Amino acid sequence: MPTLARKLRFTDYFTLAFGTMVGVGWLVLMDDWLGRGGPLGAGLGFALGGLLLLPVGYVYGQWVQRLPDAASEAAYTAQVFPPVVSFFTGWIMLLAYFIVCPWEAVAIGKVAAYIFPSLNSFALYTVAGQPVFLPRLLLGIAMTVSLAILNYRGIRLSATFQNWTASTVLVIFLLLLAISVWRGSPVNFHPLFRATPLVSIVLTLQIVPYFLTGFESASKSAEEANPEFKRAGYIRAIALALLIGAGFYALSVLAVGYVAPWQNLLGKRFATAIAFEQALGAHWPVSLILIMAFFGLFQCFNGNFVASSRLLFAYGRRQTIPAAFGRIHEKFQTPSVAILAIAAATIAGLLLGDALLVPVTEVGSMASAFGWMAACLSFWLVESNPRMRLITGLGILVSFLLLIMKLIPAFPGHFTHAEWITLAIWLALGTALHATRRTPAIAANQSPRNL
Repeated sequence: MPTLARKLRFTDYFTLAFGTMVGVGWLVLMDDWLGRGGPLGAGLGFALGGLLLLPVGYVYGQWVQRLPDAASEAAYTAQVFPPVVSFFTGWIMLLAYFIVCPWEAVAIGKVAAYIFPSLNSFALYTVAGQPVFLPRLLLGIAMTVSLAILNYRGIRLSATFQNWTASTVLVIFLLLLAISVWRGSPVNFHPLFRATPLVSIVLTLQIVPYFLTGFESASKSAEEANPEFKRAGYIRAIALALLIGAGFYALSVLAVGYVAPWQNLLGKRFATAIAFEQALGAHWPVSLILIMAFFGLFQCFNGNFVASSRLLFAYGRRQTIPAAFGRIHEKFQTPSVAILAIAAATIAGLLLGDALLVPVTEVGSMASAFGWMAACLSFWLVESNPRMRLITGLGILVSFLLLIMKLIPAFPGHFTHAEWITLAIWLALGTALHATRRTPAIAANQSPRNL
């Protein structure tokens, strides 16, 4: 029986996790972040979010050592909850990863059109008042197909690609921070918050789960670890990715707010690039930022593509959806059908164009928080060590608060009708796939691997 190739090492797990988190949100949504919290409010929101999620990262590090299963949240919850809970927990978490793929496919056209405005031509139709342009659509399709081929041909190719893109993003980011310190001024920070400090931070915390989703993605590729990889390396890779990812977002907000008056950037496309261009009076920083943006696009798309295809594959292998999704390519040792399915679904989502960008952020945040809470609650129920239960309890509390901030109308920035409709469609799709499976599911407490 074919198995997944075992090729990943510590660096690969770190870059996959970091890359799954960091795409181009810092470029295309910076005005939204500043509008939510102001420079200090948004910066503190991301930094605080990263620290608060450390207990969740700890739980994932413990789970993946005990149960290195690509089903991840579905496998963890299956240890203590009925099969239906396990199925929909993993299915909602799959949404958190998959939904980023069409987001990035749309974003590449948006970024490219900033360089080549002619890409904003040949409008095919509109969605929610936003035109969908043929050149940008074709560019997104080309990117999706390219990454699908890369992943289809082997995890080692995908991981090497991820290592290069993540390294490039980090190096250019450090250079931009240096430019901000050199040419910026504390005067640009004022006012520090968009509203009151508490509201500014809370509004940012609501989107933190979406942008930090990915630190736990090591669990989805756990079955592809090199035989020499020590399981304790999972928790180190998860913690490092979480801290550096949160620091990246917090510092990017502060760098933009420091280098240019942030209130002048509200409502501006590519506010990050505009801020640096205004500060230096030259266009070359924009070129540098756009190079970094493309590498960020590639790494985030690839990281989420890997995570979502592995989760979908695990569902097929467990036969909770049609078993064909669990097929492994005999030569490349990759989940070939799951990869093709994620690519096809990404292209379908890409057809929605720019209208996809903001709702995706909101739905992804909720889905991530739900999956984290389920993983933590499951671990709390199976763990008896008081110290570990205390840390896990903190993870449950944090993820629960992040979840209710999106679902309860009393909180600003809660779900709108569009987000509820998106979630309902996804749950209906999962229900339909679950109903069309042809063979009985594996028992809830049975792992597909000999652990």
